Amino acid sequence: MSKIEVNQITQQCGTTLTVGGGACKTAVVDATTVTLGRCGATVSLASGATQSGFGRTGTVDWQTGSIKTTGFTAATGEGYFCNTTGAAFTCTLPAGVAGSIVSVQDYANTFDTYALTITPDGSEKINGGAGSIGLATEGEGLTLVYIDSTQGWRSVQDNDTASAGSNFVAACGGNTTITCGDYKNHIFTGPGTLTVTAGGSPAGSDSVEYLVVAGGGGGGGNPGGPSAGDSGAGGGGWRSRSALPTAAPTNAPANLGVTATAYPITVGGGGPGGPGSGTIGSDSIFSSITSTGGGYGSHAAVGGNGGSGGGSPRDAAHAAGSGNSPPVSPVQGYDGGTPSPAAGPYRGASGGGGGGQIGQSGTGGSNPTEQGGAGGAGAYLSDPFIGPTAPSYGTPGPVGSTRYFSGGGGGGFLNPVGAGAGAGGAGGGGAGAEAPGATATAGTVNTGGGGGGAGVGGAGGSGIVIIRYKFQ
Repeated sequence: MSKIEVNQITQQCGTTLTVGGGACKTAVVDATTVTLGRCGATVSLASGATQSGFGRTGTVDWQTGSIKTTGFTAATGEGYFCNTTGAAFTCTLPAGVAGSIVSVQDYANTFDTYALTITPDGSEKINGGAGSIGLATEGEGLTLVYIDSTQGWRSVQDNDTASAGSNFVAACGGNTTITCGDYKNHIFTGPGTLTVTAGGSPAGSDSVEYLVVAGGGGGGGNPGGPSAGDSGAGGGGWRSRSALPTAAPTNAPANLGVTATAYPITVGGGGPGGPGSGTIGSDSIFSSITSTGGGYGSHAAVGGNGGSGGGSPRDAAHAAGSGNSPPVSPVQGYDGGTPSPAAGPYRGASGGGGGGQIGQSGTGGSNPTEQGGAGGAGAYLSDPFIGPTAPSYGTPGPVGSTRYFSGGGGGGFLNPVGAGAGAGGAGGGGAGAEAPGATATAGTVNTGGGGGGAGVGGAGGSGIVIIRYKFQ
């Protein structure tokens, strides 16, 4: 065996220095430390050559020149931008070899519309389970590494670029979204979903203000006679939190924290009115906040319990319904009006309670000036909470630039020559009626107002949910 010992090999001419014997030969460099290249130089594998023993650093080579728009089979060590703008499609993983790595990324933030399906080669597993997985989150990216036959391909990184790096809450959803200064207001007039795409941070915002109003109760009515002395229903439960002026004492002590997830929104419908007793309104729900439907008005029974209570009928033997039922703190509404203190030909039923006030009692006796009780006033928020289109929601209030919700329904009156039926409470409460067999006024839609009492009770108004947060 020949042996040559040198300290340094220096190229004498030309631009290429070849070390080794060529095809079918092996060149071995044996030392504790081996340095290839020099500072600022490039070390490359020849075209078609492969490497072994070096491993990967957990990264992939992104194929930026080949955006995927239809189904394809991935190669190990590569990352792909997948554009599902036109349709959903499938990425098939390569045959699994320990250490293989593949990445995919939502190209146009459309995975939530058209999902990307990741399917393994043959019967190999993904995260220990058989079958495919779907990526259906806007902006999602996923990196998978093949481990072994037990776990198969394992997801080692899952990201959502649609919400990364935000110090402020970001969300979508609602029938109407209003921008007011640095705040966004999502208004739900029916069921839906508030999808929070960024939970924010304390440095910007990481919580939301809210108004959750339940459906108002249905007013009472006389099922078989000309009487209109039937009580008004309670307004839907009112629960709110805002840094802006609001009706005390219903302002909660702190905003509601949120994270990047979907929050189902329930907007309660109003309860139907009588004949007979009306029906309680339906609850409205956002996250941990539930507002209870307004209590029903009645004909010859106690008023219904609820967010606000239904009023008592003209019969002094029957009590009013309780508000804030079930109890929460701060309270979500008030009791209905108490029974008339005296009997006689002129007998007024009481009004339902509101989000900010007890319902008024009806009056009774032989004096034609007796009348039905007014519904309790609702609670209010200042216009900026709702946004510059505030006139579309709630009812105007007497306190500055405010909008009222959850007004109680007015009580009916037995004798048509009396002073009259009770007015509806501020916040969408329906007025009672006094003519025999007349139909009372319904609560206003999306205010949670209670229906008025009459020969035929008015229906309650549906509720509303409004979410407000700082977005910049």
